[in-house]
Amino acid sequence: DVRRAVESCMDARADWASWNWQDRSAVFLRASELLAGPWRQTLNASTMLGQSKTCREAEIDAVCELIDFWRFNIQYAREVHSRQPMSSPGMWNMSDYRPLEGFVYAISPFNFTSIGANLCSAPALMGNVSIWKPAHTSLLASFYNMRLMQEAGLPPGVINFVAGKASQISEILLASPHLAGIHFTGSTGTFQLLWKQVAENLENYQTYPRLVGETGGKNFVLVHESADSCQVATALVRGAFEYQGQKCSAASRAYIPDNVWPAVRESMEEQLASIEMGDPCDFGNFVGAIIDEPAYRTITDYIDQAKQSPDAEVIIGGGYSDETGWFVEPTVILARDPRFTTMCEEIFGPVLTIYVYAHEDWAETIHLVDTTSPYALTGAVFANDRGAVRDALAGLRDAAGNFYINDKPTGAVVGQQPFGGARASGTNDKAGSVLNLLRWVSPRTIKETFDPPSDYRYPFLGSDRKLSELKDELRERFGDRAGDIRENLGGLGGTLKDQLTRLLDRAEHEKSELPSTEDT
Repeated sequence: DVRRAVESCMDARADWASWNWQDRSAVFLRASELLAGPWRQTLNASTMLGQSKTCREAEIDAVCELIDFWRFNIQYAREVHSRQPMSSPGMWNMSDYRPLEGFVYAISPFNFTSIGANLCSAPALMGNVSIWKPAHTSLLASFYNMRLMQEAGLPPGVINFVAGKASQISEILLASPHLAGIHFTGSTGTFQLLWKQVAENLENYQTYPRLVGETGGKNFVLVHESADSCQVATALVRGAFEYQGQKCSAASRAYIPDNVWPAVRESMEEQLASIEMGDPCDFGNFVGAIIDEPAYRTITDYIDQAKQSPDAEVIIGGGYSDETGWFVEPTVILARDPRFTTMCEEIFGPVLTIYVYAHEDWAETIHLVDTTSPYALTGAVFANDRGAVRDALAGLRDAAGNFYINDKPTGAVVGQQPFGGARASGTNDKAGSVLNLLRWVSPRTIKETFDPPSDYRYPFLGSDRKLSELKDELRERFGDRAGDIRENLGGLGGTLKDQLTRLLDRAEHEKSELPSTEDT
């Protein structure tokens, strides 16, 4: 099936690439209309059932964000194709934004339905063909998105939906000479493995594959003593525990000054005490189940480690159960060591670790935030002191690809906050922006000359015959004075033929006005 998907891609490539960008855009514009209308509740329901998202989380992901991806990407594609070079007189220059020569391997995660559809459709919008492998834990919603795009008019073979074991699929696709790119969202470890496998196969490829990846994060919230404690607490509750903390942007570590911490803790305890957990079909629940058992085991192992360590304390939550589904309470850990395990490693669950610092150590804490984690995806600073905001912006410039001021570090909106980070968090190609679409084109520069030259000699070279004739004529007409003229001409360096001719004409005119030898 995987090899047939490659064949299907390559069979469809030439025709799809020949479509103009407006016709390709029409397919995805219609898809956005279908999603906003008759397909809306199908995608919402499949995301809630398959991925345990609340109705709100499903709506903002599977519907709103995907509609934004499709519509904004069309606008960005228009911007790309409108970028044309200037043309000088006598010529016409053009940029041809070709698709990549091969197929794009799109690998999507379980946690965002919209991301899965965008990973395969963004390259397709630019004329590429894709093979889409969704996470096995989000197959239901992904399958419906594939059906939706087909109904919108996507031709067969442009996007090929392949489900199965990731390692087996990747083994075949990464060995294909037609691999032209990878569009990935998932774990840092998996992306690094893909990168290594591509490097090992590099000599087999028809072209250098484009690798675009958004991976993990250990996202921070840094609080200054000037911050509002209630606002901080609300941002932490929402940023850390919405969708069970299973967002790559979720708040996972926080740094709070000692003179603000008591009020923040009180507000968090009050808010978390009212949170309901359970079936997402019950619209009163704020938290659902963990995606699968392996993830559940990983999360609960971190909680148990904190319970047993002298360097940490579980101060809120900490309970979990797998009797019916895999449920973990929103958990807050207080770390005495700023480099405790749960302050450094990605957990990808409803666990927030807080370190309380001495408020006078603001500058040192900024450095601590920057150096604690290898990731650089999202981060936030809370402060009403503008100087403190400037300190954080400068000191944490490389620590987050999406940086928030007085807001939670989640909830990036397509067209407003292009999303992505660097360091161990990915290639920072900003999904939902023109930067991402530029990764899926291979520009060809075209120059057309309207009046091509017919002589290899450039004007400054002149004609040897003509130059010799002119010199002889100068000598014949002006005798010794010709030497003076030649001397002047020689001083011009690379004299053009027309310049030399004009000088000759001028000299001839001057001769007629010179006194005769007899008169002198």
